[in-house]
Amino acid sequence: MRVIAELPHPDCKITLFNMNQKYIIKFEQGTLEQSYKLSELDLTGGGANEIFQILDEAFIATVVERFKGMRGDFSAAYNRQQY
Repeated sequence: MRVIAELPHPDCKITLFNMNQKYIIKFEQGTLEQSYKLSELDLTGGGANEIFQILDEAFIATVVERFKGMRGDFSAAYNRQQY
């Protein structure tokens, strides 16, 4: 897996990878991560720039909200195991 680019953002780390004719977009926030895969064939040839156009602020806002949900879900599961 090869790192293609990193997109700076104040709420999460965004890294773009390339592997086996797929782009992998990884979002990280603390100990949590989300990843999305796109086939190179699904793009029109714009590469990283085309992917960065897809990653608009509206999409990134939903990713950040999903991190909040993930954190809450994990915290609740962890707390159920505590006596």
